[in-house]
Amino acid sequence: MRKVLVLFAHPKFEHSEANQELIRAISGLENIQIQDLYELYPDFDINVQKEQELLFEAEVVIWQHPFYWYSCPPLLKQWIDLVLEFGWAYGPGGVYLKNKFILNAITSGGSQETYSPQGRNVFTISELLRPFEQTAKLCGMNYLPYFQIGGTHRITSEELKQKAQAYRHLILYLRDSGIIDPQEILALTKS
Repeated sequence: MRKVLVLFAHPKFEHSEANQELIRAISGLENIQIQDLYELYPDFDINVQKEQELLFEAEVVIWQHPFYWYSCPPLLKQWIDLVLEFGWAYGPGGVYLKNKFILNAITSGGSQETYSPQGRNVFTISELLRPFEQTAKLCGMNYLPYFQIGGTHRITSEELKQKAQAYRHLILYLRDSGIIDPQEILALTKS
C-alpha cells in the first residue's frame, strides 16, 4: 500500500462545493494524508522542512487545486517555489523525489469543451498544465494524467457525487495497485 500525499490549495474552500465533495470522498482513507495548505499556512510562511519530510515519505503526490487563471492558487505556487529546492528536489544531490508519482486534480468553472483549440480558452488542459509536468520531470518524478471536474458552476449534485466517487477510486488505485498504469488512470479520470 502506497502512501499518498494530497497537497490541497484552495483560498476559498468554504465556497467550493466541488472541492468540498472531493475532500469528503477521500477523507479518512488509510495511508492518504491531506495537507490543506491554506489552513496550515494562511500567512504563506511555509515550513519547508516539514513539507519536504512529508514528500520524502509519500510515494504518490497530488496537487489538488482550482484552476485559477490557467494555473494554481498563489500558495501552491509558493509551496512549489520553496519546497522543491535545488539540491533537494532537483540538481546535484536533488534525488529525494525521484521515481515518485504526481498528478494534478483540478476543478474549473469552464467545461472540458472550453479547453480546446475550438473553445474559448484555445488550449487544452494538458497544454496548460505543462509547467507542472515539467516541474515533475525536472524533479525526476513520474507525471500522471490529470483529474478534472469541469463546469463546476453548472454541475448537478448527482454529477458531482459521481465525479467525487471517481476521484476516490483514482486515489485508491494509486494507493493499492501493484503497477501504476497511465492508461488505467486515463480511464479512471475521464469517467
